[in-house]
Amino acid sequence: MSTTPRPETTPTAVGIDPTFRDPALPIDARVENLLGQMTVEEKAGLFFHAMIMVGVDGELAEADPAFGLPSTPEYVDDRRLTHFNVLGETPEATTMARWHNRLQDHARSTRLGIPVTLSSDPRHSFTDNPGAALLAGSFSQWPEQLGLAAIGDADVVEEFGRIARAEYTAVGLRVALHPQIDLTTEPRWSRQIATFGEDAELTSRLVTAYIRGFQGEELGPGSVATMTKHFPGGGSQKDGEDPHFAHGREQVYPGHNFEYHLKPFEAAFAAGTSQIMPYYGMPVGTELEEVGFGFNRAVITRLLRERFGFDGVVCTDWGLLTDAAIMGDEFPARAWGLEHLSPSERIVAALDAGVDQFGGESCPELLVDLVRSGDVSEERLDVSARRLLREKFRLGLFDDPFVDELSASSIVGSASFREAGERAQRAAITVLTNDQALPLRSGLSLYVEGIDPEVAAEYGTVVDDPAAADAAVLRLRAPFEERGTTFENFFHSGSLDFPQHVLDHVAAVAAQVPTVVDVFLDRPAILEPIVDSAAAVVADFGASPRALLDVLTGAAEAKGRLPFEVPRSMEAVRASRSDVPFDTADPLFRFGHGLTL
Repeated sequence: MSTTPRPETTPTAVGIDPTFRDPALPIDARVENLLGQMTVEEKAGLFFHAMIMVGVDGELAEADPAFGLPSTPEYVDDRRLTHFNVLGETPEATTMARWHNRLQDHARSTRLGIPVTLSSDPRHSFTDNPGAALLAGSFSQWPEQLGLAAIGDADVVEEFGRIARAEYTAVGLRVALHPQIDLTTEPRWSRQIATFGEDAELTSRLVTAYIRGFQGEELGPGSVATMTKHFPGGGSQKDGEDPHFAHGREQVYPGHNFEYHLKPFEAAFAAGTSQIMPYYGMPVGTELEEVGFGFNRAVITRLLRERFGFDGVVCTDWGLLTDAAIMGDEFPARAWGLEHLSPSERIVAALDAGVDQFGGESCPELLVDLVRSGDVSEERLDVSARRLLREKFRLGLFDDPFVDELSASSIVGSASFREAGERAQRAAITVLTNDQALPLRSGLSLYVEGIDPEVAAEYGTVVDDPAAADAAVLRLRAPFEERGTTFENFFHSGSLDFPQHVLDHVAAVAAQVPTVVDVFLDRPAILEPIVDSAAAVVADFGASPRALLDVLTGAAEAKGRLPFEVPRSMEAVRASRSDVPFDTADPLFRFGHGLTL
């Protein structure tokens, strides 16, 4: 049992018809009963999916000036918000479960007692990006989504989804702000690590398993709803830049290959994804209006709603309405193509396009004013409010929003879940070249960089001088260009060439001892100079040192296959068409490449 009291019935304010609380009634009837009792302010609160922090020791959070976040009571009582994106690394499971229950208990005390829906970016991998993904913390740790693609096994992906669902629901997370199924047809694109790669068929097959793992056979009280993104596909950004930032706002289709990027979304719709997030990008040089996809009626209404028949929740990507300070720097709202409009006018444009909810925003007073002035009708509010309320009912939040605090710590990060994640880390490691250097023999003298020497000592004798070693193992990250703000440097952009000093260092070590180079491929780096120097080159997509060394020594089988092609040069990248897969001339390694040992 939870340590939070759970009365059999939720207190109901005087004059409220509690029919919507009757679980025996059809969901549509419950929705209509509740909607008919809501004020404009309460309806408006549903439209804003704001960011929230877990309070210290599981208490409700106070205001956080560093992130510009109000206190939890202001969110719930004053702004009447009921959807929140949880920021920050996952705390100890019992603490998070306790916080969640206190938040639900606070929401239950409001006039209608509408429960809170909590969402999260991916929380199971090695990425630490506050705008896209979070370190695993107390959760089991898996390779990045791109690593699941390197494994290529739908059963493994579904297993991950089931485990992630168990860990999410144990602490109250009920919406996954993923999977990300953009196709990485532009090799420089910043967001590849959280995708299934470049191939539409592989992505379509794996997203089906992913959604089934998180949602189950159908969305219900035990599900985590998936907010699949970024419709209609974001992998063709101009020069690979990211549209979180104004210089990356343009999405281009020089190969006229728009339809290819829709294929994984068709699979997601067939699998029953509950929600969709449009991308920030602004299409340029097409028949579409040159405004960001979250404001684009042709994309949201005509393509998503009408052509594909999607009637689930459409939530914009974060921060389309208002400017924000992030990590000490000012960033404009991502209202690409509509920068000249006010936040209120942007709300009207997005609602006209067909969206239901505004991600990362918390200004319901603007929407209330628009209704009062007649610029937005209350009937339009009701269309989206029905979808948002229906989701809460389907997830069972009105019937029992609480979690069991006592069992959370035995579920989150359990031994069996961690073991499954570690198996996947090993399976995703991809051997690209091997000049008889692998597998490493046991008992070798090892020189290592990027690996804890204490861990390496479990596999051989660690030495400080490569000249004294039998083999060297160097871990690198794919290169990226440094940008001017802290936040932007979480999104790796620009050239895929390694700096010369890195190449010189690898060559110097390799001249002294047979050298294995492992590269974390969050983007397809230009590897040819390293291949020319090293005795073996492997790629990882999120792996612990032990996972890597187990594969290098043959204790675990090398199974990974590249989920994208690796280009031979930046000249080939620049000459390729950003919306066309496998389009760089004479690639160094093709999609699906991977050696066994």
